[in-house]
Amino acid sequence: MHKTAEYVASQLAALGVEGRVRELAQPAPTAATAAAQLGCAVGAIANSLLFSADGEPLLVLTSGAHRVDTAKVAAELGVAKIRRADPDFVYASTGQRIGGVAPIGHPKPVRTLVDVALRSYDTVWAAAGHVHTVFPTTFDELVRITSGTPADVS
Repeated sequence: MHKTAEYVASQLAALGVEGRVRELAQPAPTAATAAAQLGCAVGAIANSLLFSADGEPLLVLTSGAHRVDTAKVAAELGVAKIRRADPDFVYASTGQRIGGVAPIGHPKPVRTLVDVALRSYDTVWAAAGHVHTVFPTTFDELVRITSGTPADVS
């Protein structure tokens, strides 16, 4: 397993997460590719999307079936502008590369929103620090382990 995924796995265990990191045969850089390999609905994939919110990192864990409405999220958070982060900003903020960003395991806490649409799924799959790794979880567990805020992001 990739060293970043091993680190995420250790962090998950420390947080009492029972779901184990799973290595996929093929990379899963998108919700559709992850869902196809896992045999689940695209909406059950928790996309980890990093944004710059007035220059500060903002992680949005959104259902793979949704697009983030950045204007709506900016208004709800009271920030002037939210834009998708570039690869360097993602890595500097999370220590992980685009396509495999986990909801945890970052160098320092990242403000996190968790899409309320993920409540619709008994099992939610999230990236585990590398494009080949995921772990099973739930909406409530994602909120708990990230200290995230439930939000309607689409």
